[in-house]
Amino acid sequence: MAHHDDGSYQQELEARQLALVRWQQRAMTGGEKVLIIFEGRDAAGKDGSIRVITEHLSVRNTRVVALPKPSDREKSQWFFQRYTAFLPSCGETAIFNRSWYNRAGVERVMGFSSPEEQEVFLRDVPTFETMLAESGLKIVKLWLDVSKDEQAQRLEERRTDPLKVLKTSPLDEVAQSKWDAYSVARDEMLRRTSTQAAPWICVRSDRKKRARLAILSHLVKTLAPAEIAETVSSPDPDVLFPFEISALTDGRLER
Repeated sequence: MAHHDDGSYQQELEARQLALVRWQQRAMTGGEKVLIIFEGRDAAGKDGSIRVITEHLSVRNTRVVALPKPSDREKSQWFFQRYTAFLPSCGETAIFNRSWYNRAGVERVMGFSSPEEQEVFLRDVPTFETMLAESGLKIVKLWLDVSKDEQAQRLEERRTDPLKVLKTSPLDEVAQSKWDAYSVARDEMLRRTSTQAAPWICVRSDRKKRARLAILSHLVKTLAPAEIAETVSSPDPDVLFPFEISALTDGRLER
């Protein structure tokens, strides 16, 4: 990006971050409970997107949750149990960097849970999320989609950039070789778990800056009252769109 673009990106970013701060002030006073779920392939840009969201928000009222793999004790519990402890209370925003949807993605592709467990999950999660929504929780689910070439490039950067070494995971190795299996898992997950109470929003994230601006716009438009929402432009529909079945075949989601 040219220098001028960086300047205008910074400007647009700050305008949206300001709107988000104004929204959170209201949300804290009004006792809103918000859950933002980030899912996507490895290197789809979840960390960077979360960073621009939380940059100026209240540390006390905003929590980012990235759970490690479950302990043996947790494996014996009801599947959603370990996540419910991190759900937001009055005036709080919780951001899940990966979530219970691991069961429909990485666990399915890597065989970390049984096909029966995965089927039960896909059947139960719409009910579970509807219960959360009915208890007054606002749920925003974001699927960050990235192309195979872009993912390969980002994974290579992780391997070679000493500052990105902490981002690497053993699963990076198979992200490319199991690309098609991840596509199949994604398609079924989106199809079966996008509901009226908790719809999936898809974000094409090959261009990180555009993706981040679109995500911030979407959050402001979805969560903030009208007088704050109208201060930011709508997300670019080429970058961010609500999931619909046709997106599985019309080229909007990467194959």
